[in-house]
Formats: sequence, C-alpha cells, structure tokens
Amino acid sequence: MLLSSLDTSIAHVALPTLARTFAASFQAVQWVVLANLLALTALIVSVGRLGDMAGRRRLLLAGIILFTLASVLSGLAPALGWLIVARTAQGVGGAIMMALALALVGETVPKSKMGGAMGLLGTMSAIGTALGPSLGGLLIAAFGWRAVFLVNVPLGLAAFLLARRHLPADRLAPRSTRVGFDYLGTLLLAATLTTYALAVTLGRGRFGALNAALFGAAVVGAGLFVFAEKKAASPLIRMAMFRDRTLGASLATSALVAAVVTATLVIGPFYLSRTLGLDAARVGLVLSIGPLVAALTALPAGRLADRFGVHRMTVAGLVGMAAGSFAISLLPATFRVAGFIGPLVVVTAGYGMFQTANNTAVMTGLRAEQRGSVSGLLNLSRNLGRITGASTMGAVFALAAATNDLTAAAPAAVATGMRVTFAVAGSLVVAALFIAAGSRDRASRLT
Repeated sequence: MLLSSLDTSIAHVALPTLARTFAASFQAVQWVVLANLLALTALIVSVGRLGDMAGRRRLLLAGIILFTLASVLSGLAPALGWLIVARTAQGVGGAIMMALALALVGETVPKSKMGGAMGLLGTMSAIGTALGPSLGGLLIAAFGWRAVFLVNVPLGLAAFLLARRHLPADRLAPRSTRVGFDYLGTLLLAATLTTYALAVTLGRGRFGALNAALFGAAVVGAGLFVFAEKKAASPLIRMAMFRDRTLGASLATSALVAAVVTATLVIGPFYLSRTLGLDAARVGLVLSIGPLVAALTALPAGRLADRFGVHRMTVAGLVGMAAGSFAISLLPATFRVAGFIGPLVVVTAGYGMFQTANNTAVMTGLRAEQRGSVSGLLNLSRNLGRITGASTMGAVFALAAATNDLTAAAPAAVATGMRVTFAVAGSLVVAALFIAAGSRDRASRLT
C-alpha cells in the first residue's frame, strides 16, 4: 500500500523537469501521471476479481514483479513515449497491489482487529502520499528525474520478499469447481472507466464537445456492462451486491469524500501562492501537512472503530470534514496561513477517521470469494472521486474566480474562488453524511 501510493504522488514533482528534458508541452508530459492513473482505475476491480479466482498471494507477487520491472523501464526510458508506456504498466501493477492489500487484510486479520489493520493501511497510504513530493524533489535535485522511478526498485524487491515470506499460501477450490473469468465484462468495464476518466480530465476543466462525446460513450458503455453482467455465468461484479445498502452507501460516500480531499490538493496551491504569496517550497510544506495528519489519524481511528463501532467513527469523520471545509470557505485571508492550516488539519483528520471506518465496515464479514471484488470497488470509488473531483472542483474554482488563467489571477479573485469551492465541498460532505445516516437507518429497520 505504501509503494503504490508513493508512486502515485512522487511522479507529479517530476513533470516540469520532464517537460524540459524531452522538450515537451505540459499537456504531453501530464500523460506520465494520467496514463498510470487510467490503468489503475480501469483495472482495479478486474484484478480484485482475478485474485479471488487465481489466488491473491500469487497475483500480488506477480503484480509486485510487474510494478518493479516497469519502474526499471520508466527510469531507463529513452523518450517520453516509452516513459508513458512504462508508466501504464506501473499502473497495472499498482492496481494489483492496491486492490489485493485490502483483500488480504480481510482474509488474514481477525474481525476484532480489523479496524486497527485498516487504520494501518490508511496510515501507509497517507505516508506514501505525503512522502512523494518531498522525496521526489530531493531525488531530482541529487540524481535527476530517473531516480524518481528507480527508487521503486529496491522498495519493490523488499515488498516482494516480505510478501513471499509472510503471506499465507493461497487455498484455491478444486480446478473442476472454479468458475471462469469474465473477459467481456472486464473489457467493457475497462473501456467504460477509461472513457469516463478521459471525459472528465481532457480540456483541463473545460467541458467541450469532445468531453460530451466521451461522457456519452461512457454512459453507453456502462449500460452495456450492466447488461453483460446480468447475462454472464460468472460476472465480474454481481449486480445483486448493490442491493446491500451499506455497500452502496459506502461506495457513494467514499467517492464524495475523495472528491473533497482532492480539492485541497488542486485548489490549495493557487490560494497559498497567489493570495498568500508563499513560495513553492512553503506551498509544498503546507500541503504535506494534510497527508501527515491523515497518517497520524488512521491507526488510532481504526482502534477506536474496533471499540466503539464503525458507524460512530464514520459519522464523526464526516462531521469533521464538513466543519473543516466550511471553515476554509468562511475564514478570510487576513488569518493568513494559519487560517488555512487549521481547517485543513480538521478536514484531513476527519478523512483519516472516515476512510478507516468505511473500509472496516465494508470488508468485515465478507465471504472469501467477495473480498477481491469488493476491495476493488472501494478503490475504484476513491479513484473516480479523485478524478471527478480534480475536474469539477477545478471548474468551480475557475468559475468562481472569473478567470481561465489561474496562474495570473488576482489574489482577491483566487480567494473568492477558494471560498466558493470549499463551500461546495462542505455541501458534498453533508450529502455524504445523509447517505451514511440513511443507510444505517434502513439497515436498522430491516433487522
């Protein structure tokens, strides 16, 4: 989990250097990040299901090997095109590691300790996210951009050796009783998710004719996927799972919350630099506080969830996120950096609490054959929330600031855009709170 989250965050800091090295535009080099994210998003459910069938330990080891080899190829890439292809392969390996980490915890950890284990995974993910920008900057300064990708090689080898030595052997059903893999469903889901991701990322926040066409294609693809799954003998995703209101609510709230957290990373740099006048180093330092707080919160939140129940911790996390988001939207710029950091700490602490409790609620009590698919769905909901949040929150920010060139916007306009954006973010968290409470009330009535 640490390795996959570190790889996702560390590449961003290398984009300016890559643009200079390959004499490429920002739109071209951003595919170094986008290709990785698209591969991860498109395949994360499929690899979870494949792990249920072929063995999670076996597939995880293969995923670590693929990720490590792709890291070598990324670090040795002679041209930008080769680097993008290698980053796509890294995304495939990252999807395997991210999906199966959750599934293997559900398989190996007792229910009484599930919250603490999920909290530890959340801590590792947040540490990777926080460590990426600072470690990437140091590696580029000392060794050049290739070190950003090659640093994954020793980490990947260590992860492979630890997993091979300590994870329990797979216990597979007899070959004659195993169900087949849903290739058509996998292809349709990957195509649909890729099309949707492109629809909300191309155009840098502007929704034009191409975006509309891609979004329409994604809607058609989603319909075809649902139809195919209902007809499949061994579907990739059993539609009956979504009759479980707890699962549906958890996926929806996870997507909404991820969109809000993404806003802090998308909007924060512009506010801190344009309105508050911080240099790049200080902007990075302030933004690293969020993942650090989430890392420190996740593990204690997991233990509290084991003791007091996941629903209470879910609600507490969402309340904290809503309060922090509205505080950012209300605090004037005269509070300077402290007026941003204080609410940011509340938002990210709430996120750490929610994420741990939500994962625990979903993964506890699953049947063995469901763990990979459901963990893939959880990761998918977060990734879709991040992708959608980066696009929609950026568009809201630009609209509220009344400018298309945010790098040259007036400080007052950026401050207005920030306040409006986080008011919208707080409203999204309130919506997530109602969804979580509604699913709980319905579950109580049914039982």
